[in-house]
Amino acid sequence: MFVVAKSDVGKTRQENQDKFCIKIIDDEAVAAVVCDGMGGVQSGGLASEMAANAVFDRLLLNYRSDADDNSIRNTLITSITAANTLVYEKSKEDDDKKGMGTTCIGAIIRRDKAYIASVGDSRAYLLDENGITQITNDHTIVEILYEQGKIEKDDKSNHEMSHIITKAVGTEPDLDPDYFEVELKKNSVILICSDGLTNYCSDELIYSYVYKKDLEQSLDDLINYSNEKGGKDNITVAIIKN
Repeated sequence: MFVVAKSDVGKTRQENQDKFCIKIIDDEAVAAVVCDGMGGVQSGGLASEMAANAVFDRLLLNYRSDADDNSIRNTLITSITAANTLVYEKSKEDDDKKGMGTTCIGAIIRRDKAYIASVGDSRAYLLDENGITQITNDHTIVEILYEQGKIEKDDKSNHEMSHIITKAVGTEPDLDPDYFEVELKKNSVILICSDGLTNYCSDELIYSYVYKKDLEQSLDDLINYSNEKGGKDNITVAIIKN
């Protein structure tokens, strides 16, 4: 397993409200979490830090090398729902924290399979010899409009409501994360990122910068490209190659 990750504040934000945690657990598995906070001065950063640490700590605590698929699924989902409770309760402490929340992707990549739970519009992708595939769903108003046929795919990134998310960790007392299992071929790559990357980088560009490339250089290339095109948000990228 080969793992790289990096976060950048971007060109216009004063604070990086993205948070990532990633670790090779053993010779065959990696745990990764990416969160993108939202809400209020510093509250978004607090939400993402709380959620990322809570999810990551539970993944490391509960993961077992002999765990079956269902056990890993339960670990991922309960880790995110537990983080949701923590952030939601924190948000009620004072008015400055009201409404704070964060996107969250939690993942276990083990041998020939990726297990991923997701909330919000941060994304996980699969890159292999067949190209690039978005694994996760965007929980956004724009995605709903697209699924309803009210806008075209090309309109999504420029829509006035493109950044309004419909589901986040910490904004409601209860949460139902999406869950995915993906089979991995040899030399497959899982890329997890915040929307500071995907606001500027198309799927095709991500694939051309990452697949069969030096992954440390890929991180710099993707972040530099996003900043050159505007860099209006924090940018976080984690890449895991099996």
